[in-house]
Amino acid sequence: MAESQRKNDKTFAIAGDRTSPTLQWVGDGLQKVLVKHGHEFQAEPMPDVRFVLNFVDPAKPRPFRRKAQATFVMGISELEGQPEVMRAGYPVLVRSLSNMMMLLVHGEGGLEAHFLTIEQGHYIVTYRQGEDEAFFEEVYERIEPLASSELVINNVFETDLEEELWDGDENTRQLEEAGRFLDSMNLLPAPFPVQEILEERDLRHIYRLYGLGGLSYGNLSARRDATRFWMSASGVDKGKIGTIGEDILLVKDFDEKSPALILSVPPHAQPKRVSVDAIEHYMIYREHPDVGAIVHVHAWMDNIPVTEMNYPCGTREIALAVSELVRQQPEPARAVIGLKNHGVTITGRSMREILERVEGKMSPHVPMS
Repeated sequence: MAESQRKNDKTFAIAGDRTSPTLQWVGDGLQKVLVKHGHEFQAEPMPDVRFVLNFVDPAKPRPFRRKAQATFVMGISELEGQPEVMRAGYPVLVRSLSNMMMLLVHGEGGLEAHFLTIEQGHYIVTYRQGEDEAFFEEVYERIEPLASSELVINNVFETDLEEELWDGDENTRQLEEAGRFLDSMNLLPAPFPVQEILEERDLRHIYRLYGLGGLSYGNLSARRDATRFWMSASGVDKGKIGTIGEDILLVKDFDEKSPALILSVPPHAQPKRVSVDAIEHYMIYREHPDVGAIVHVHAWMDNIPVTEMNYPCGTREIALAVSELVRQQPEPARAVIGLKNHGVTITGRSMREILERVEGKMSPHVPMS
């Protein structure tokens, strides 16, 4: 690893072609504001570069092919006319394999930067003539969580799960029940059908890079004992979970140095990766012994504490932000925390207790701000 990389892990690079004066101006402005805030520009991106600004042609979006899981990508495109931005831009986000998309639209009031997220979030930053610095500062506020976050999704599988747990226990049965219940309430919505947008080659690249078995929203977990907890796997249909070591995994520890979650699985299992939010659940369970279960869904409840930043899933930053808000609640074991522009994390003494508390009180629509 180069000396500069050891000193500063907030590295970024620029990829793709800036084919218009607007795109050139945006690229220069973003590079300037990122450097101003302590990010290090790499003219030749190293394999583990933290953040990439990828300029893509909306008609033929070309992905930046990450070499490392910890690289986040924001795609940038300029759209012609006055399109319906979500309909026009979401396929570009997916095809370019971006974590976020910045779509530049020349509206009646001037240039608009539309930001789209993989959760189908949509928010706008408007450029006011002559206020370049203010515009790029506002844009930076939107992209900073992506540019600075550390992904924590690696898994280490150890075939040491006790034989009496190979078929699960009462806690895993509650997870199965909860998955069916949340699915029936339309609180585990199917993600945008990316398999209809991406070519098979790109879909395989996503699955291989992140160790996914599929794409699905939300996750469920339940405490097994003082140090271990059961959790749904990444990408599985939460309404149909059941197989121990594959659909439901036992998280037993976290290796800070790697960093990686340590999981116990049966020797015969072909394990999937545990949900990307496992690090968040791990922090909550270790700090709050009274927490017996956790639910995360891309839904919303009114009048709840909300994280200040829209951090990406599976990062240390979102885990720390949610854990801090749980800690601040009068009853950490009965908390409902909003993840800005994303969804909610709910703690409870048991899974059934959580479901009783939220029934009829949640909206599948997540407000964007």
